[in-house]
Amino acid sequence: MRLTALFLAALGLLPLAGAAPDDERPRPNILFFLTDDQRFDFLGCAGHPLLQTPTIDGLAAAGLRFSDMTVSTSTCWISRASIFTGLYMRTHRYRTAGPLAAKWSSSSYPALLRQAGYRTAYVGKNHVNFEPGELEKMFDTHIFLRRHPYFKKQADGSLRHLSEITGDHAIAFLSEQDAAQPFCLSVSFNASHAEDGDRKNHYPYPKAVGELYRDQAMPLPKLGDPAIFKQLPAFLQQSIHRERFKWRWDTPEKYQHNMRNYLRMISGIDHVIGRVLRHLEEQELSGNTVIIYSADNGYYAGNRGFAGKWTHFEESLKVPLIIHDPRLPGSRDRVDAARVMNIDLAATMLDYAGVEVPGHYTGQSLKPFVDGTPPATWRSDSLHEFFNDRTTIPNWEGIRNQRYVYARYVDDRYEFLHDLERDPDQLRNYADNPEYEAILRAMRTRCDALTSQHGEKIHVTPRKKARKVKK
Repeated sequence: MRLTALFLAALGLLPLAGAAPDDERPRPNILFFLTDDQRFDFLGCAGHPLLQTPTIDGLAAAGLRFSDMTVSTSTCWISRASIFTGLYMRTHRYRTAGPLAAKWSSSSYPALLRQAGYRTAYVGKNHVNFEPGELEKMFDTHIFLRRHPYFKKQADGSLRHLSEITGDHAIAFLSEQDAAQPFCLSVSFNASHAEDGDRKNHYPYPKAVGELYRDQAMPLPKLGDPAIFKQLPAFLQQSIHRERFKWRWDTPEKYQHNMRNYLRMISGIDHVIGRVLRHLEEQELSGNTVIIYSADNGYYAGNRGFAGKWTHFEESLKVPLIIHDPRLPGSRDRVDAARVMNIDLAATMLDYAGVEVPGHYTGQSLKPFVDGTPPATWRSDSLHEFFNDRTTIPNWEGIRNQRYVYARYVDDRYEFLHDLERDPDQLRNYADNPEYEAILRAMRTRCDALTSQHGEKIHVTPRKKARKVKK
């Protein structure tokens, strides 16, 4: 469902006519919304048949939506470190407890924006630990909010959902904002991450969206055929993906209950963003505020017999990305298929602020795409990886280009090669197909080159019982 032009105008989201050139404009504010566990196609504007996200759809209608946005590492804490730093995991090396090295936090987007005179703030979920004193260099104000539980008791004894509380803090920041000073406000939702400790109600949703989807049958996962799961190697069948699938999706009743509530969580995010944007307009800040919307990783939601993320398939890696710049003249409503990544977000925000992007950043600014002047050359492939010390999540590294996806699971000595042109759903593994031998060798070589280029080899604790799976 798309917002009407009248409603867009009410939120201050319609582009300005006859906008001034960049060098004559004041520096824009930046409002960055980040969600958790949201796949690229879980938005109304991305074609979901039921999900109601009118505010986010309105941002897409007034801006640019990227249809091929991926994360370098598909898990919340590593992805968020990459968003802060503009770097792959094997460069910033933040894997579990941390802390993130000060040399990377000191060159993060909030630290550099603050040095450049921006008022910087962060509200909501943070999953990155920093060295002492680094947060004060990055943010004028930071309010970290955790789930467990999603509903927090208020002073009057009532319960309020964490998404709404996150929006409250964002609005409070905007209420104190001096229009003469540019700001960068990062609003990070814990939703739509499941409450893993509650096996009956995994997806607590705000009361404001409680009536949505009540009588609607939830569409089943496209790749939910049990035969798809059975053809996967044993180490994936035995991973945490399957364990959590049994928590959430393994019976029709459980699936319908949890999926209905999962959609309500996302609609709840949309409702909160609508509140924040209305307040932005009331503060007369909307006309000069660039808005970015994305997620930290994808989500299987029952596809392939999986829950969670963590692996190399498209459902895990692809996330939404929308950028809206109200200063651009004319209606936008564009979709771009450029190969963009979460590591590009830091460079993008610095570019909008007129701050030089550090030379060590791997990510690149997406501002030219939004401006309608995309660069003549752009990345042709991307590195993706996941390394951790948990035995239930396999470690892997690989690359993805316009046609092929290559992944090698290092503990299990197992390779995948997918041809997205012949098999867009990645149901076949061509790694053992003689027809693809030359392509497999080329993808291996390219993966070796990218992993070497961006950091030293990542060492992991060997599994006590390494699983050997024949190709």
